[in-house]
Amino acid sequence: MGFSDLKKSSSLGSLTAKLVKEVEKQNGGSQGGADERLWKPVMDKSGNGYAVIRFLPAPDGEDLPWAKMFSHAFQGNGGWYIENSLTTIGQKDPLGELNRELWNSGNDADKDTVRKQKRKLSFYANIYVVKDPANPQNEGGVFLYKFGKKIFDKIMEAMQPEFEDEEAINPFDFWQGANFKLKLKKVAGYWNYDSSEFDRVSPLLDDDDAMEAIWKKEYSLSALVAPDQFKSYDDLKKRLDMVLGTTSTRQAAQETQYDNYPATEQKRVTEEEVMQKLEDSYQASKAAPTPTVTPSSDGDSEDDDPMSYFAKLADS
Repeated sequence: MGFSDLKKSSSLGSLTAKLVKEVEKQNGGSQGGADERLWKPVMDKSGNGYAVIRFLPAPDGEDLPWAKMFSHAFQGNGGWYIENSLTTIGQKDPLGELNRELWNSGNDADKDTVRKQKRKLSFYANIYVVKDPANPQNEGGVFLYKFGKKIFDKIMEAMQPEFEDEEAINPFDFWQGANFKLKLKKVAGYWNYDSSEFDRVSPLLDDDDAMEAIWKKEYSLSALVAPDQFKSYDDLKKRLDMVLGTTSTRQAAQETQYDNYPATEQKRVTEEEVMQKLEDSYQASKAAPTPTVTPSSDGDSEDDDPMSYFAKLADS
């Protein structure tokens, strides 16, 4: 689909209905090696953050303007398990199988274990940064943005408003979409996005040529969840056995470089140290032409940024 076709489809009709239908189907069924394509909001010293972004249409040749990712992030006796789940691409996952077995045991302790190591949900989309007070050099740039279910719910609420006096919009539309005012604060140790909201409907820019140039800068979303971006079942099982202490050797631990913080030391380091160590070594362990997607975790719900999880851990 060319840019002119994209403009012709700029309406609430078929495209929005298609996105809503896809969600229903899915629900039914830069530093130190960091990915420079990824943008993330920054909190100030008071624990607040603010930015204005615009969600962009699907990249050329792709159907959806977002990619959906399941992942796990938890600490066992043998270290950390931070892995993307094969269930993302409809395949069996060793931790998913273990969790199902534990949950069906009927034992409350097993269910608590499942809650700790359950899969987390995150989404990826292309965005245009309208305003970024913490890093103004990002303004006018196209990035990938990882977000959780709370923000995704706000997107769905915009497309399917609850009340009759609210007008539905397609947040991913260049002409009839709306900027998203990201308002971030820390609540009980976690990043909270409840105050975030969409602005009034307006074109991103008044220049179609400029918007086409932005569209052409978008990153492939389907590449993020391509099968070759996931570890094999056997590799995940090996890592899981080591983390859970079911292996007979620590050799696996030496092979997994992001497990460099023993359990006894984990709560004494700062969140920045933990996240930098995990992200740097995790990226290095999966070095590939396409940058690795960092998994998401938030402790209690399938949402948002791993920094929230480790911030709460460091504070506990």
